[in-house]
Amino acid sequence: MMRSASSVRAWAASRAARLVRAPRRAAAALLPALALACAAAQADQQKDPELRAVVARAIEQSECFEDRYESAVWYTMMEPRLRKIVKDEEERLEILKHVICETQREGEVRLPPGLVMAVIHVESRFDRWAVSSAGAVGLMQVMPFWPEELGMKRSELVRIGPNIRMGCAILRFYLKKERNSVTRALARYNGSVGRRTYSDLVLNQWSRYNGADDIGLADNDQPVLKPTGY
Repeated sequence: MMRSASSVRAWAASRAARLVRAPRRAAAALLPALALACAAAQADQQKDPELRAVVARAIEQSECFEDRYESAVWYTMMEPRLRKIVKDEEERLEILKHVICETQREGEVRLPPGLVMAVIHVESRFDRWAVSSAGAVGLMQVMPFWPEELGMKRSELVRIGPNIRMGCAILRFYLKKERNSVTRALARYNGSVGRRTYSDLVLNQWSRYNGADDIGLADNDQPVLKPTGY
């Protein structure tokens, strides 16, 4: 039996309050996420007069880049692709900053930033308040038991930076476990080992967020991750 709209609202509000102890207005913001689909959004490829100013401001906070050129490339390529999905400019830039920082975190295995963008798109469509029916929370749909495993607080699940940090740590863990098989690691991330549906969705989105995965690589470096099958 399908739930009424009012019962869905009540369920989402109570789950949000219990999982992340968010204020009521934050819990209300979770409701649209229940209707999210995995369908791909078309990337905005048009030139935009606002982009120059946005990128100029973003690269001032480019602590993850060794040079400003690479920072400009990242924001110029990716910011327009989020414009239709994440309406708030500050939130778009924060997501992009943390994706590039976490994928290139010092001392950790490098992740292709386009892959992480694809995971976020499929998992939450860039809605940091999203909560799944299984209880996964935030941009990368992290389960509530993970913060304790990673030495963090459960309330950080709905914060952009910590959620992406946890999601990247989880993805690295599964990639190591699966010897860099992206397809199998994604299946583990989603809890769908042995099935390709989720992995194929992410790989399809990865192709939409490509073009900047080699940022930060030295000339003689080769990306270590490629889409691989079972």
